[in-house]
Amino acid sequence: MAAPPVAPETGEKPGRPARRLAGVALLGPAFVAAIAYVDPGNVAANITAGARYGFLLVWVLVMACAMAVVIQYQSAKLGIVTGKTLPSLIGSRLKRKHRLAFWAQAEIVAAATDIAEVIGGAIALHLLFDLPLLLGGVIVGVISMGLLTFQSRNRQRTFESIIAGLLLIIVVGFLAGLVVNPPSAGNVLGGLVPRLQGTDTVLLATSMLGATVMPHAIYLHSALVVDRHGFSPSVARRRRLVKATRWDVLVALVIAGAVNIALLLLAAQNLQGKDGTDTIEGAQRAVGDAMGPVMATVFAVGLLASGLASTSVGCYAGASIMQGLLKIRVPMFVRRLVTLIPALVVLGSGVDPTWALVISQVVLSFGIPFAIIPLGRLTRDREIMGEFTDAAPLRVVAIAISVVVVLLNIALIFLTVTGIG
Repeated sequence: MAAPPVAPETGEKPGRPARRLAGVALLGPAFVAAIAYVDPGNVAANITAGARYGFLLVWVLVMACAMAVVIQYQSAKLGIVTGKTLPSLIGSRLKRKHRLAFWAQAEIVAAATDIAEVIGGAIALHLLFDLPLLLGGVIVGVISMGLLTFQSRNRQRTFESIIAGLLLIIVVGFLAGLVVNPPSAGNVLGGLVPRLQGTDTVLLATSMLGATVMPHAIYLHSALVVDRHGFSPSVARRRRLVKATRWDVLVALVIAGAVNIALLLLAAQNLQGKDGTDTIEGAQRAVGDAMGPVMATVFAVGLLASGLASTSVGCYAGASIMQGLLKIRVPMFVRRLVTLIPALVVLGSGVDPTWALVISQVVLSFGIPFAIIPLGRLTRDREIMGEFTDAAPLRVVAIAISVVVVLLNIALIFLTVTGIG
């Protein structure tokens, strides 16, 4: 008698429970991408916004999180349907000189990301153990190398599990303070009304957008699904993967969005108007004063987990960008060493680390259009996507997102140059 067939993803006999298990087993790539949305740059941008302007910019985060869900879903769908990464598809359509220019801006974005992540981890080690920032940056770099040993196609699920565990620590670290002292519903709802107050709020809004909609995460997500699932010639299996990806992206980014909003609300509720609380160190001290040393320690541990996880994911993204655009594969350890240098230079220069984090997020924001505009063009191309081509409503939303990002960046340049505000 023949053995009953087995579900390929889970090894279970088919049936409703096995199908559920198989669906759960398909989740994971979005949780790795979501780490980019809760990195130390987010912490700096959101705490600075809340401490300076209270609940004024809550709407920016809600809008950015909604954008992120759409964009990450498009990137993952592109990888599943084509079996290729977004950088490789962009690279195949550009002439060599244009490809080099595109790679250069993507690498600048990746460098800005890495600076933010290493600085954030170094600040956390300083808060927890009073280590010098430069030494903390070196330690973060070394630990991230260890985490990257788990990143390979054969160990992809192990890497995803480690990153998901760090995400859980981040969630607890940054939500705990909000649970202890929650804001009023009226203040939160008031923050949902779109408005700005001069140049500084535009700078912060752009920083928050760059910290929430991360260009390197957009490039990365297509690579994550290719590394996890490969390419399937079966249209039915691709359909199933796309369906599972919707849930993967939605759940992961709702969690990441909740953490971002919680950080701003925490700062708005507890830190607004207090001197020095628009820096991470000052915010941690104020959290300790308001809620006790345990909460301050939990906050610092969340920041450390954020730095460690996000710098590993950022290095993964940078390698995917280089391989896709230039067809060059650099060993992950070599790349980690090279990209660590700018972050250590910033740490050793004496620049205010929190402000460096905020500025790094502004740089990221300028890189967003270079990622989302090609992504939108590819996912609405029927020759590439076939039956998985973006439907009309999704196309409209994607175009609207691109317009909002470009206009916000233009406003930032104009207000900064003219000195208005």
